[in-house]
Amino acid sequence: MTEHTSPLVGDELTLEITGIAHGGVSIARHDGRVFFVHDTLPGETVTARVGEVKKRFARATTVRVLEPSPHRQEHIWVEASVLRDPAERVGGAEFGHIQLAHQRALKSDILADALTRQGKIPAEKLPTVPVMPLTDDPAELGWRTRVRLHVDRETGQLGPYAARSNTVIPVASLPLAVAEINSMAPLQENFPGASSVDLFAPSADDPRMLVNYAGEKTAGAADTVLENVLGTPFQVRAGDFWQVHYAAAERLFSEVANIVAKLGDAVDPQANNLDLYGGVGLLSAAFIHATDSKARITSVEFVESATDLATENLAPFSGARPISARCEHYLKNMLNAPASVRAKFNRATVIADPPRTGLGVALCANLLELAPANIVYVACDPVAFARDVQLLSEGGYGLAKISALDMFPHTHHFETVCLLSHKG
Repeated sequence: MTEHTSPLVGDELTLEITGIAHGGVSIARHDGRVFFVHDTLPGETVTARVGEVKKRFARATTVRVLEPSPHRQEHIWVEASVLRDPAERVGGAEFGHIQLAHQRALKSDILADALTRQGKIPAEKLPTVPVMPLTDDPAELGWRTRVRLHVDRETGQLGPYAARSNTVIPVASLPLAVAEINSMAPLQENFPGASSVDLFAPSADDPRMLVNYAGEKTAGAADTVLENVLGTPFQVRAGDFWQVHYAAAERLFSEVANIVAKLGDAVDPQANNLDLYGGVGLLSAAFIHATDSKARITSVEFVESATDLATENLAPFSGARPISARCEHYLKNMLNAPASVRAKFNRATVIADPPRTGLGVALCANLLELAPANIVYVACDPVAFARDVQLLSEGGYGLAKISALDMFPHTHHFETVCLLSHKG
């Protein structure tokens, strides 16, 4: 019987990288233990420094590349390069050392793995889902329209955090940010007493910088800015959620609208259609655009400030009804509604754009009981998405359409959009 030696934090090991995992890390094995390794990619041999050791796995960070992958490139952000000590590497671009086309291939692999493992879809029945770019920019730099920089408490120095750390790292530029943000970012200035600096570059409004101070509410969180989506203005508060890629809102609007339009008679504009986690009304507007201007849809959003703006943004549409509530509470109330109200869910289309945690077991159970005809699911976490697909498929829904969008180039994040149709 082989005796394995447990590694210690700080050890440097030679590891052969064999796979990719969700979360921007690669996989290796050493002395019977799984290692999750940062700053590398499958096919490489690296020296990695151990940062964490658990009973069944360990985490490590690449310090030297011994045998590089042909898909490795010079990192798009010099302050994140493997040539720097791991403690001095900036976070936020964990795939920046990988050629862009291969980044997308890895993301497609991650989605497929999630759908087979968590989603329980047999590999032979799973279609290939390429992760598609949002633009024709071959470099995919300069896409972030919102950036938060942090302030070192002792020095007042400004910068992003180091990867997996709250250490502030000074940087010379922000390669993922749009030009307007780079031109106003005060990267060489100090902000004593401040906690962070937010930079915004709305598509239909002036860029702005908001300085936040420790112990105070986020400065300017209530400031309203305008975003333009295919010629339609949307009011968004600076502190509320909005897609950060300059092309993302329009692409999601179009993706959802196209799915709904192609459903044809399977969509009932007068049913109890829902937009769960509706934000400021973007996807409700997409549904209305794909059906008719008097279509009924209720946008359910917990953040009251976002609901207030959804009311303004959707005011031209008489059938739109934004409400502020937790989605799970709203669905529970619908389950207790009169039979005549519940019956309208049988023809309904539900759009859902949940946070990274996904819909979850309870909300999926409520959806299954309401049994809408169609669910259009926009997901930002492939594992949570795959779990929800498995739950919904057990309740009678089939995966009718799926696509993936590279809305966060040079990071491990991407978005999945799918249509689940009731088989009954």
